Amino acid sequence: MLRRGKIERRYPVALTALQVYANPQFGDILATMTIDFTFFAFAIPAVLFAGISKGGFGSGAAFAATPFLALILEPAQAVGLMLPLLMLMDIGALRPYWKQWDWPSCRALILGAVPGIMLGIAFFRVANADVIRFLIGFVAVAFVAYRGARSIGWLRRGRGAMSDRAGMLAGAVAGFTSFVSHAGGPPAAIFLLSRSLSKTGFQATTVMVFWAVNMMKFAPYVALGIISANTFIADLYLAPVALLGVWAGVWFHRMVSEKVFFLITYVLLLSTGSKLIWDALL
Repeated sequence: MLRRGKIERRYPVALTALQVYANPQFGDILATMTIDFTFFAFAIPAVLFAGISKGGFGSGAAFAATPFLALILEPAQAVGLMLPLLMLMDIGALRPYWKQWDWPSCRALILGAVPGIMLGIAFFRVANADVIRFLIGFVAVAFVAYRGARSIGWLRRGRGAMSDRAGMLAGAVAGFTSFVSHAGGPPAAIFLLSRSLSKTGFQATTVMVFWAVNMMKFAPYVALGIISANTFIADLYLAPVALLGVWAGVWFHRMVSEKVFFLITYVLLLSTGSKLIWDALL
């Protein structure tokens, strides 16, 4: 267990920079984080699952790691812990899909994400832990509801490809939900699915978009105090798991049915999302 005094001695400059801009309500992020058996029992499967999604299934399920981790960590801690790992996964996933993305779709989503990220920054500066917990849970449950409505025909995708302007709107939503809970995949997927991309083109475009989005999120996360010395140390332990997940995802992309993977995702999101909403309202 890392005590705050040790962190202050080892990382004085980083800690000072975090405290200058951090929301005072997130002071607990800089406090002690216990790295024990319970932590790894939740963190290892969460990070592995996120890596598999990042590497092989369009990142649509990667955000399931956040609500899962939020069951044992403060919501902002869970978000801060995952971002450096997601960035590492992005780097690992870029090479297998290099230059196979659809650049017009990338451009629309990335440009649209900028105002969404700015809105996310404003939200984090005023929100408390229960509000963030509720929002993470709501996004998780809403995603399952949306996919369920699609599967039974209550919602239908338009026949034509969505315009670049619609892509920028989807990017704005993705930027906000990604900043708050790393859940930018679903709104981006709605836009990309309308563009009739190949399976690999869809995956490559998603990897490129969220590499850029996660890069843009890093500095605000540090400034707000969402990322701390504690989360960085925990990330060092989990980095090999993240890379293993990405490599497994690239293999699963070619070998495993998407239906099986996403069925597991829906069960995980519905259960953890419901629990977070319940905890936030109590």
